[in-house]
Amino acid sequence: MTKVNQNVSRRSFMQLSGGAAAASALIGLPTIARGAGKDVVIVGGGPAGATAARYLRMIDPSVKVTLIEANATYHTCFMSNEVIGDLRTMESISTTYDGLKSAGVNVVQDMVTSIDTKAKKVMTKGGNTYSYERCIVAPGIDFKYELTDGYDAKTAETITHAWKAGPQTATLAKQVKAMDDGGVVCIVAPPNPFRCPPGPYERASLIANYMKKHKPKSKVIIFDSKDKFSKQGLFTQAWKKFYGFGTDNAMIEWMPAAKLGKINAIHAKDMVVETDFEQLKAAVINFIPAQKAGKIAFAAGLTDKSGWCPVKKLTFESSMVPNVHVLGDASIATKMPKSGYSANSQGKWVAQAVVALLNGKQPGVPSFVNTCYSRAADDWAFSVAAVYKLNMEKNLIGGVKGAGGLSPMDASAEDRKREVAYGHSWYNNIKKDIWG
Repeated sequence: MTKVNQNVSRRSFMQLSGGAAAASALIGLPTIARGAGKDVVIVGGGPAGATAARYLRMIDPSVKVTLIEANATYHTCFMSNEVIGDLRTMESISTTYDGLKSAGVNVVQDMVTSIDTKAKKVMTKGGNTYSYERCIVAPGIDFKYELTDGYDAKTAETITHAWKAGPQTATLAKQVKAMDDGGVVCIVAPPNPFRCPPGPYERASLIANYMKKHKPKSKVIIFDSKDKFSKQGLFTQAWKKFYGFGTDNAMIEWMPAAKLGKINAIHAKDMVVETDFEQLKAAVINFIPAQKAGKIAFAAGLTDKSGWCPVKKLTFESSMVPNVHVLGDASIATKMPKSGYSANSQGKWVAQAVVALLNGKQPGVPSFVNTCYSRAADDWAFSVAAVYKLNMEKNLIGGVKGAGGLSPMDASAEDRKREVAYGHSWYNNIKKDIWG
């Protein structure tokens, strides 16, 4: 079996950090029979917000939880690359909020337009106002369109980023299928920090996997805003094995920032990506811009100069305004990556912390987990797993030495195949854990 380290197998780690996470999140904070009768309003129904909502109700059913989300159906960004690579359907990455409703969460389909942090009120596009004692903001990401000439939200409808799963995921999948054999797909990978660090490289892998079967004369070229990337050794190993990486007939080519310079412009009409040193005409362009916290975080004054949200790591309460907790991709969680599993882990802890605060208690010291699977071919995947703990003195969430680990480079083909199955099992379990 693939080993994470000398003492912990990957399956054992997943039993501890995945399936057992739901139960372990409640350890140390028993269900409270009599709550303080306080209102909690949650902005955003993605992995972080939905997890917090569900676990608030599990921990203290007397707390009134209102979750406000603009969409009736949520599409997970994790596993969306399999849709683009023709390995699963859009329906399979979708979920409704029925499970949260059944858990007693008041789910409101509306868009939050502003948060009055002094009056403790959340206002929506539909004209409604919701008062809170504690507010949890999980706004996800937005994009720095202004950094690249010729690219904006309108252009992104056709030259997609597909970094928020949904319509753009389907569009990109259709574009890859419609492309002539021999065409080039250009993926522009963003600078750090961004949602799902291995995501662009998994996407390149699964598009190449599709093309190998259906468009063998085609290739994927990655224009990167960085000179290195997450799981680089494991990805390049897979690319050499399956896609001829590094040869004249490579189906995947990676060009780092050192060779490209700055990504300057997208010429949508001509389908050209322009950098300081290169111009590439492509059949399909997947441009993933630099990122920042979701819009409502800026409107509510939760962001700093970085464009992300600084938080007090003990409770994820905003460092900018009181009684508002920011979690998920928008938060600055130091060593934790911006991933769905990180958001889920944070949501569980913040639910505990908020219940404690509402009932006049002090939270304990949190630990968090993250696992990220990346699939590079039909039967080939690998992963990284980590445990994180808060250093109270430094207000720093750092990795626990010796816990978790990276799939080894010398794993067998059977191990790689198992990781595909583990990844799918993780996905099914975490969807249920988040949305019920």
